[in-house]
Amino acid sequence: MTTRATQLLKWYDANARELPWRAAPGEVPDPYRVWLSEIMLQQTQAVVVAPYFERFLGIWPTVQALAAANLDDVLAVWAGLGYYARARNLHRTAQAIAQAGGGFPDSEAALQALPGIGVYTAAAIAAIAFGAHASAVDGNVERVVSRLFAVYVPLPKSRPKLRTLAASLVPSARTGEFAQALIELGATVCTAQSPNCLACPLSDGCKAFAKGSQNALPKRMPKPQRLTRHGVCFWLVKNREVLLRRRLPKGLLGGMLEIPGTPWEAGAWGHEAALEFAPTSADWQPLPGEVRHTFTHFHLVLTVITAHTRSGGNLAGRWFAIDDLETVGLPSVFAKVAGLALKNPGIGPSKEQSGSRAPRGRDLL
Repeated sequence: MTTRATQLLKWYDANARELPWRAAPGEVPDPYRVWLSEIMLQQTQAVVVAPYFERFLGIWPTVQALAAANLDDVLAVWAGLGYYARARNLHRTAQAIAQAGGGFPDSEAALQALPGIGVYTAAAIAAIAFGAHASAVDGNVERVVSRLFAVYVPLPKSRPKLRTLAASLVPSARTGEFAQALIELGATVCTAQSPNCLACPLSDGCKAFAKGSQNALPKRMPKPQRLTRHGVCFWLVKNREVLLRRRLPKGLLGGMLEIPGTPWEAGAWGHEAALEFAPTSADWQPLPGEVRHTFTHFHLVLTVITAHTRSGGNLAGRWFAIDDLETVGLPSVFAKVAGLALKNPGIGPSKEQSGSRAPRGRDLL
């Protein structure tokens, strides 16, 4: 084992955070827990993931249990974690593994053949769950390696070189702990802002630290400016219930519940143009304020118009009790829309219903 690997593992043994998905010293890692955590940790911080991870395990403690779950229930529990394609792929992968007998494949190639598992995730699962000699390179590892070897080529052009350099660090033993140690170092010491180089076990051999350029690395290509899109949401209320509908299975927020609305376009919507997409004819009135939300590639600005109806009619969607909206798994952007609507008099939860809960939703006839 190289000096760098020995130093890093010694540091990890003394400083690793206690995270619910990590196996205790001497404990054999559970591939199901490793896989579940790695999917949740994609583009999401550990502090955000931890309660979701524990909630999932409490409901679906095995891959077989998750495979047997209803996708709507999975999406509802996932709500708020973002990047909802991960939840759909999680469910698909659980079903594939359960149908194959319940055992996770232990090679990177076989893992990558499963839905939602890319190069990094396959390497992380192979190393952590099965002790494979694999190099798991996420954003934390890219940062550590770019500084350790003083790689000044900006990301993403430097990515192939960083992966090669990271692979050169992997020891022949304790590969799972090493993969977690390198990620841990980037998350807690070799941070993007103000890295704590004096506490780093690799600082003696860090080329960027020797040159004083650690704060300048990794370099990145300028990001394209995010565009702004606009939309209108229709808050239709009937007897303390609101109309929601299911988004298409594929695409952004695929398969999630939404508040009906217009497409999201570059220009602002006029009232008459927006009404062409209303779920029904009604006395639609605009609400004051707007909802702003940022996705990976664009900003979104939503306005809300509302109406009341006495008859559900033949509408596409389902009626949900307003008092139950926190439990139905609305994505964050539509939770914001609901929050805006509920600030208006006559729309918020009633005093009579505050002590009881109505059914979560029922199919329209």
